[in-house]
Amino acid sequence: MGKKAIEQLLKTALLEDGEMVYALYEHELEEEIGYFKQSLRLDNDDLIFTVTTNRGHVAMLLINKRNKIYINEAARDELKKQWQANYAKNMERLIPNFAAQLARNELPMMGVRVVSPDDRKKFPRTWQVKRPK
Repeated sequence: MGKKAIEQLLKTALLEDGEMVYALYEHELEEEIGYFKQSLRLDNDDLIFTVTTNRGHVAMLLINKRNKIYINEAARDELKKQWQANYAKNMERLIPNFAAQLARNELPMMGVRVVSPDDRKKFPRTWQVKRPK
């Protein structure tokens, strides 16, 4: 599948609340949980997520700092909760890169560190989001 087709699948699933497929999560993402947990810990991120596509389907995995696992729609909802009003803008920036990686048979992943607006000066290249209360 080409980059443009993958990009459209991701937009539908991530920006238009499209359906995701649990069997695809089981087939391509479930076995990578240990790797993602290790990366989350080593990078000291607050959460890490990935997406995959196959045969016109999308699956998503998100793991938070407490090692709670969110799958597919629950992962998307948790990321929306964390990024709040910035979710759509952040996804629009990420989707083209994720699609390019998936087109090269690479599994994209994004570690996220949530910072408060006061901490923005310490992390000038981060995307600003409000820390959940």
